[in-house]
Amino acid sequence: MNATDHLHLRRCVDLARESLDAGDEPFGSCLVDRDGIRRFEDRNRVAGGDATQHPEFAIARWAAAHMTPEQRASATVYTSGEHCPMCAAAHGWVGLGRIVYAGSSEQLGQWLMEIGASAAPVAPLPIQAIVPGAIVDGPAPEFADELRSLHHRLHGKG
Repeated sequence: MNATDHLHLRRCVDLARESLDAGDEPFGSCLVDRDGIRRFEDRNRVAGGDATQHPEFAIARWAAAHMTPEQRASATVYTSGEHCPMCAAAHGWVGLGRIVYAGSSEQLGQWLMEIGASAAPVAPLPIQAIVPGAIVDGPAPEFADELRSLHHRLHGKG
């Protein structure tokens, strides 16, 4: 990871905070094209009852509708948390490029255990278990304490 990666991850963590402040789970993601232009960003929107409203899934749908296969393959998805299996599959089906995440699924599981929160209803498989050829970087240790705090706050422990 480099300074550009950290800049985009910072935006994802800020989106995660915005999501939590709006009453949702703290996750945020950005899609950046090969020229470094942020093309799309979103935050979690599952509080309305649709558990598929993850930002990574929204990125996959947006990219499929607005980018060519070549543009998608050369783009990078930045996200505050490692893709769940649903989002990893969408990423793979759409043919998006590199994934960079701030916090891993393993870290999230540890943070949830610390506070006695329920585990996710879907197994926390690594992205490459779903998309074997995916290029993945993460986690970024400098965001761990902040992400941990957001998840603790979500569950009333922070």
